[in-house]
Amino acid sequence: MLSQATNVLHMHQKVTLMVNRYEVFADEGGEPGQLVAFVEQKRMAFKEQVTIYTDAGRSRVLAGFRARKVIDLGSGYDVTDGDGRSIGAFRKDFGRSLTNSTWHLDQAGAPTATGSERNAGLAILRRVWGLLPFVNNVPFPFRYHFDFTRDGRPVFSVDKKTWVRDHYLIRILDPQVDRRVVIAQAVAVDALQSR
Repeated sequence: MLSQATNVLHMHQKVTLMVNRYEVFADEGGEPGQLVAFVEQKRMAFKEQVTIYTDAGRSRVLAGFRARKVIDLGSGYDVTDGDGRSIGAFRKDFGRSLTNSTWHLDQAGAPTATGSERNAGLAILRRVWGLLPFVNNVPFPFRYHFDFTRDGRPVFSVDKKTWVRDHYLIRILDPQVDRRVVIAQAVAVDALQSR
């Protein structure tokens, strides 16, 4: 079960034909422990809507996020709890993301947190990779990392831990940030990265 005391999460992506599937685990001695969130994101959705469940059986909704508009490069995503109440929002900074992917995360009662790729050189290489013929269909083989800060203080990080498969380590450093919003943003960092 996910709690506000959880400070480390492991997120694994499994690619299937029609959906990106994410499993989020609580940390147990440096390894994935209990499953705390299960997500299926439909590929090529006209208007992005993602539901985060508490288990693989999809018996209870933990949270979700939905695009505000169908197509708008600067549009945001609203994050809701299991009952549909707003708990936060995030948006991609289209202008800054041309060279280094940048996200802004909002949560009631707190200043905006901004996350960007840790390595600017790798961010540019990832963009060039997508333009190369034949290579652009091969998954980007290098690890990339995002650091989210608020007023110069770290909030959380999303670190890709494997070269080919998408396994991430999420470290939460701000005790006030809602863990459900962190999971939604971490899924978006992977699933919406190329948009």
